[in-house]
Amino acid sequence: MIILITLFNAKEHDRGQLEVLVDDKECMYVFDRGYLDYLRFNRMTDEGYFFVSRLRKNAVVHSLKSFELPENSTVQSDEMVIIGTLQNRTENAFRLLKVLDSKGTQLNLITNRFDLPADEIAELYKSRWAIELFFKWMNQHLNIKKFYGQSQRSVHNQVYLAMIVYCLNVLAQLQTKSKRT
Repeated sequence: MIILITLFNAKEHDRGQLEVLVDDKECMYVFDRGYLDYLRFNRMTDEGYFFVSRLRKNAVVHSLKSFELPENSTVQSDEMVIIGTLQNRTENAFRLLKVLDSKGTQLNLITNRFDLPADEIAELYKSRWAIELFFKWMNQHLNIKKFYGQSQRSVHNQVYLAMIVYCLNVLAQLQTKSKRT
């Protein structure tokens, strides 16, 4: 798995940067709900890009066909669907997977990949949580209150330095057998 990270200023919404990030048809793009855009998903499908995203709970979904799942599947249901109302409906059919997260909450995943097993698509989406947890960890442990530079290089350097300081602190605690964190 290859993870690309692109830094943008906080003045622009992430969804507006999607065109910059989506540039390789050999990839499978895994998006959060913040990137949900049915017109863009239609366009991506028409242009040959693959994606998986989480669907909002209030999405209007019209089922076209249900797929059988293996007995040991972690996926609750697998369907071919059209998304949207009669006035604003997707042109392409998508695949809707209903899965449970680790807390038992149902997640509705939408994708344009019909060739992969449902469990593999569910795992792809769940693996993106490792990235979310990494950024949560960074916010909790690296103590970066503000960035002193605006360039990509300066932001990277500050994050790397904060990680190095954190690791040195952990090593010092291990060496001194300190219980302070």
